[in-house]
Amino acid sequence: MPGENLSRDEARERAALLSVDGYEVSLDLRSAVGDTGAEPRTFRSVTTIRFRCAEPGATSFADLIAPSVTAVSLNGKDLDPGAVFDGSRILLEDLGDDNELVVDAQCAYSRTGEGMHRFVDPEDGEVYLYTQYEPADSRRVFANFEQPDLKAPFRFEVRAPEDWVVWSNGVGERHDGVWRFAETKPISTYITAFVAGPYHYVTDRYSRTFEDGTTLEIPLGALCRKGLARHFDADDVFLVTKQGLDFFHDHFDYPYPFGKYDQAFVPEYNLGAMENPGCVTFREEFIFRGKVTQAAYERRANVILHEMAHMWFGDLVTMEWWDDLWLKESFADFMGTFTTAEATRFTDAWITFANNRKAWAYRADQLPSTHPITADIRDLEDAKLNFDGITYAKGASVLKQLVAYAGREAFLEGARRYFKRHAYGNTRLGDLLSVLEETSGRDMATWSRAWLQTAGVNSLTPQVLLSAEGRINEVAILQEAAESHPQLRPHRVAVGLYRRSPEGALERYARAEVDVDGPRTVVAELAGADAPELVLVNDDDLTYCKIRFDEGSLATLRERLGDLTDPLARALCWSALWNLTRDALMPARDFIDLVLRFAGRESDIGVLQMLHAWARSALTHYAAPDWRDAGGLLLAEGALRELRAAEPGSQHQLTWARFFAAVASGEDDLQILRSLLDGTDKFDGLEVDQELRWALLEPLASHGAADEAVLAAELARDDTASGKRHQVRCLAARPSAAVKAQAWAAVVESDTLSNALVEATIAGFAQPSQRELGAPYVARYFEAIERVWEERSIQIGMNVVKGLFPSLQDSHATLEATDAWLASHQSAAPALRRLVLEARDDLARTLRGQACDGAAAR
Repeated sequence: MPGENLSRDEARERAALLSVDGYEVSLDLRSAVGDTGAEPRTFRSVTTIRFRCAEPGATSFADLIAPSVTAVSLNGKDLDPGAVFDGSRILLEDLGDDNELVVDAQCAYSRTGEGMHRFVDPEDGEVYLYTQYEPADSRRVFANFEQPDLKAPFRFEVRAPEDWVVWSNGVGERHDGVWRFAETKPISTYITAFVAGPYHYVTDRYSRTFEDGTTLEIPLGALCRKGLARHFDADDVFLVTKQGLDFFHDHFDYPYPFGKYDQAFVPEYNLGAMENPGCVTFREEFIFRGKVTQAAYERRANVILHEMAHMWFGDLVTMEWWDDLWLKESFADFMGTFTTAEATRFTDAWITFANNRKAWAYRADQLPSTHPITADIRDLEDAKLNFDGITYAKGASVLKQLVAYAGREAFLEGARRYFKRHAYGNTRLGDLLSVLEETSGRDMATWSRAWLQTAGVNSLTPQVLLSAEGRINEVAILQEAAESHPQLRPHRVAVGLYRRSPEGALERYARAEVDVDGPRTVVAELAGADAPELVLVNDDDLTYCKIRFDEGSLATLRERLGDLTDPLARALCWSALWNLTRDALMPARDFIDLVLRFAGRESDIGVLQMLHAWARSALTHYAAPDWRDAGGLLLAEGALRELRAAEPGSQHQLTWARFFAAVASGEDDLQILRSLLDGTDKFDGLEVDQELRWALLEPLASHGAADEAVLAAELARDDTASGKRHQVRCLAARPSAAVKAQAWAAVVESDTLSNALVEATIAGFAQPSQRELGAPYVARYFEAIERVWEERSIQIGMNVVKGLFPSLQDSHATLEATDAWLASHQSAAPALRRLVLEARDDLARTLRGQACDGAAAR
C-alpha cells in the first residue's frame, strides 16, 4: 500500500538519530471471539516506547499500520491523532534527549498471514491467533520503530478469553485475567511474537551441564490446533530439538540465550517457519495427517534446526539492514543441513541439499533478478522479495564452499568469536569477515568479492586427454560464466573418476581435490590414472556450480546412470542433467527417458520425489507441444509399472502412487484412481488415507471425472481446515470456463478469501491439461496486476502475480504481451516488475526448451 514502504535511507537516518531503551505493549484480544455474530475486525493495542534522541529538537516518526488511533502522547503531551497519524506513520516532532511515546490504537486482525492472523477452525468453531512479522509487520500489531537495528527489550501483556492460553517470546503467567510476560533481551521488532487460543500444548525439558559445572535448563513446548492433536508427534519434534540444542552448544560455545523454547504449529501460515526467539512458529502442514515418507520428516527436522540456528545467527546477532539478510538466512540454511546430517537420524541430509535445495538456487541465480548474496535492498518491498533462492540456498552453498576453503574448525571458531563480540547487537558483512580472517588466515576480502558481492553461477566442465595406452595424460577443469555475469570464481572442488567394477557397478576409483581458479585448471594429481568412464567435477558437492560433462561421461550416464552406487554422486548427476534440460542443452524427452529407465532404482526417497517433480516440469514446460500427449502416456505407464513393482507398504510405493496420480490422464488411469478411492481395487500395502484420497481426487477433478457433488462428499468425510483447502483446490481444478471465471473472481476481484484459500484456489486454477481454458486470462492478468499490487497486502499480491502468470500459455504471443506490459509500466513498483520479469524469463526458457526438444524429433 502507498505509504507503507520504508527505505534504507530513512532507516539509516532514524537509526543515527534514535536509540530505543524499551517497549511496553498491552494487547486486548478478547474481541477475537466476539458474540455479535459479525467477524471481529480490530483489537486494542497500547504501546509505550522509551527512547533517546541524539539531536534534541529533531523530527522523526514511529511506525503503525492500523485502522484508527485513539490517542497519542509524546513526553506527556497529547497529540491530535488525525494530525500526526497518516495510516502507517506517526509524526514525532521536537524530540527531547529522553522521550516517552504512548500510542493507543485499534489494530486489525489479519486474514493474509501478516500481522495478527485470525483463524476460525471449521471443524469445531474455535478461534486461533498468531503473529507473523518478517520483514515489517509488527507495526500491524503495535506501534514501534520497525527496522532491525533499533533493538530493545520488550515487556508484553495480553488480555485474552478465559479459556485461552497466550504465548510470547518470554515466559508468561496469568494474573487477574491478564497474561504478563518476562522482559525479553534486546531483540528486533520483527522477531517478537504472540500465539493465542485454545491450542493443544505439550511440554518437555532440555538440560545441559557445561564443562565449568554450570547447568542450563530450557523448558520446551510444542503446540498445535486441537483438531490436529491426534496427529501430533511431539516426541519426534522434541527429539530433534534436543539434538539440535546439543549440537549448537557443542559447537557455538554460547548457551541458548532466550530462556524457554516453544514451537507453535499454526494454521494458514505463509512461510515454512519463523525464528521468533522463545516462540518459533511453523506451518501446521509439518504435522502429518497421513502417511508420509522419511523425506517429509527430514524436511521438518531441517526446518526445526534452521530456525534454531537463527537463535544465534539472526536473533542474538542481527543484520543492520536487509542488505545483509544472508547473515542470518544463509547461515541458518547451511547450519540446518549441517546439523541435520551430523546430529539426527537423517545422515544423508547433504544429498537432499545437493539435489533439492540447490535446484532452487540455480534457478534463482539465472533469473534477470539475480543479485549478489549481499544484496542492494533499497526498501521493504525489495526485502520481502529477497527471501529467495539466492539468500537461502546459494548462500548456504557458498558457506559450504567457505568451510572447504577456510577449514571447518576455523569456520566454527569464527562463529564463536562473532557471537561473543556482537551479542545483542547488529552487524554488517565486514564484521563477520574480520573474525573469519582471524581464525582461518585466509584473505576473506578477496573471497567475499568473488562469492558474496557478485551474482551468477559458473559452469565447470572436465576436459580429459588420454594417452595411446588409454591412461590419463591430463585432466583439466574449464570454468565458464554467463555473459551477463562474467565473474569467474575460486572453487575448492573434488574431482572423481568412475568406472565399472567387475560386478557392473559404477564406482569411484580415484579422487583429487584442487583449487579451481580462472578459465582452465589442471588437476595434476590425476595424471597417469586409468581412463575413466565418468568424470564428476564437484564430487562430494564442495562448491556451488553447474556441473557439466565431457561427451564420454554424458554417454556413460545415458546408459548406466542407475549403476552409480554412491547416492550423493548420483544425486549430483541427476541435478546436472536437470540443469542441462533447463538450459535447453538436453531435450526434455531425453530427461524423461532417463527418469523412466533409472528412477525406479533410486534409493534416496528425497531424490526420487525431486525426480518426479522435474519429470512433470519437463513434460509441462520443456517438451515440444506435439509430444506432450505421448510423453504423458509414457510417464503414466512408467509410474504405474513402478507402483506395481514397489515393495508393499514402502515409502517408495507411496511416492510412486502419488506420482501416478499426478500424471494420470487416460481413461484407464483415471479408472484406477476411482477404484482406489472406492476400494474396488488396491495395491498390497498401500494405505489410501485421507491425504492420499485428496491426491487421487485432484486429477479426477481436473479431468472432469469428479464433480462438485463428489468433492462436497469428500469434504463431509474430512470436514477440517485441511480438507477445506484440498476441496477448494480441487473445485478450482475442474475443466469448466465457468469454474475458472469463478476462481479468478474469488482471487483477483475479491479479498474475502484467507491467504490459505487464495493459495489453494490459485493452485487449482491452472492445469496443464486445460491450456485452452486459460487463454482468455492472458490479457486480464496484465490488466489486473498493478491494481492488485496496490490494493492488496504484499503477500497476497505476490501470490497472485506469481501464481496467475499465464505460464501455460507458452507461446511467443504471451512473451510479447509480457514485454509490452513491462515496456508500458516502467514506473510500476520495482518489486512488481521484478516478479513479472522473473515470470517472463521462465517463459522464455520454456520456449527455448521446447525448441530443443522439438529439434530432437527431427
